[in-house]
Amino acid sequence: MRVSRPGPQHQELGIRIPRPLGHGPSRFIPEKETIQVGNEDAMMHTLFADSFATLGRLDNVTLVMVFHPQYLESFLKTQHYLLQMDGPLPLHYRHYIGIMAAARHQCSYLVNLHVNDFLHVGGDPKWLNGLENAPQKLQNLGELNKMLAHRPWLITKEHIEQLLKTEENSWSLAELIHAVVLLTHYHSLASFTFGCGISPEIDCEGGHTFRPPSVSNYCICDITNGYHGVDEIHASPTGSIPSTESVCEVEALMEKMKQLQECRDEEEASQEEMATRFEREKRESMFVCSSEDEESAPTRDVSRHFEDTSYGYKDFSRHGMHVPTFRAQDYSWEDHGYSLVNRLYPDVGQLLDEKFHIAYNLTYNTMAMHKDVDTSMLRRAIWNYIHCMFGIRYDDYDYGEINQLLDRSFKVYIKTVVCTPEKTTKRMYDSFWRQFEHSEKVHVNLLLVEARMQAELLYALRAITRYMT
Repeated sequence: MRVSRPGPQHQELGIRIPRPLGHGPSRFIPEKETIQVGNEDAMMHTLFADSFATLGRLDNVTLVMVFHPQYLESFLKTQHYLLQMDGPLPLHYRHYIGIMAAARHQCSYLVNLHVNDFLHVGGDPKWLNGLENAPQKLQNLGELNKMLAHRPWLITKEHIEQLLKTEENSWSLAELIHAVVLLTHYHSLASFTFGCGISPEIDCEGGHTFRPPSVSNYCICDITNGYHGVDEIHASPTGSIPSTESVCEVEALMEKMKQLQECRDEEEASQEEMATRFEREKRESMFVCSSEDEESAPTRDVSRHFEDTSYGYKDFSRHGMHVPTFRAQDYSWEDHGYSLVNRLYPDVGQLLDEKFHIAYNLTYNTMAMHKDVDTSMLRRAIWNYIHCMFGIRYDDYDYGEINQLLDRSFKVYIKTVVCTPEKTTKRMYDSFWRQFEHSEKVHVNLLLVEARMQAELLYALRAITRYMT
């Protein structure tokens, strides 16, 4: 608050009023193309009310996810259970683990939300000065956190044993399952936050400014920072007139889907050929990178919540390092992971299973301007490409389809959002599927979130299973 000098013409108090720094819940989606509070249907209204009752706020993640209310309902139910319902871990531990997980991807948006929640449930403020100030038990989780976030294929039963057998700072199996689910939930939610360009709320750090509005409703500083006026014209999802080229992209993609279906019906590749195509796709995924890809040091505010700040994503086949392919037939979510989670943390396996299924099967049978389209082939290609980047192979899938259906700009976006989400840019978001609706791009992010979470879980749960047996 500022008090103006007393004088004949200065009798009132001058109060600094914050203004939102951006417009709408996402930096990538024009505000007028999001679902406005007050214009939602009955189901969305119920979801908004439930979210507000649970979180005490209507956050921007919810306002973007509500493009897909069926998924949002499952997501909110799962998150509520993990953070607030009966479970092995105390409430302040849950929020602190959320902070640790989000910080691995420098996601200050999620870190700030959970710092507030951590304090609200009685967490010790000293822990927020850095991971070294938290209990040793939480510090011990740091190694698993960094491997899950960046290189989950390196997790072994020895890592699990170390956490379970550390005398007075040991974790129980039930506590560890709870922690692993929280870590994977917030790693993948960081992917969604960056992948959809989620803006901080006005009351959060980075979400407001005290600078007075200019006559044109924005000034040169806004433009420099990527924020534009409300009245800026967005004629299409990418902010330009739909080009013949981008319309042709949709037609070409649909034609490829049709041709692939015809090929499937005519002949099936041998198991040897399918294995070769998987290895080729896995190898090629190493070389998918953005021209904007560069190392960035995390800020102190975020990096204090984790150790080994230089540890990040590395392609698992680089420099001759080889990790055996993870065959989904040998250890799958449906046959192994689901029952293990449900046994040690009741009901959570069921909640996760429902969320995975909704994301994987969600469809409105549309592609851009086309209706009555079967998109299952495309959804499966996206899901399996993400698992392929993590070394996970499905014996019954022809990985040759991925190169047919996912072009380079789309692969760059997928790999960035899944592996190094903090490097996602609006340019990447705009450059793929240029003629598709924003709701369809958010749908893609739901697939990325759930496929990534399931991949991380599979590696961690397999290691736990091996320890137990």
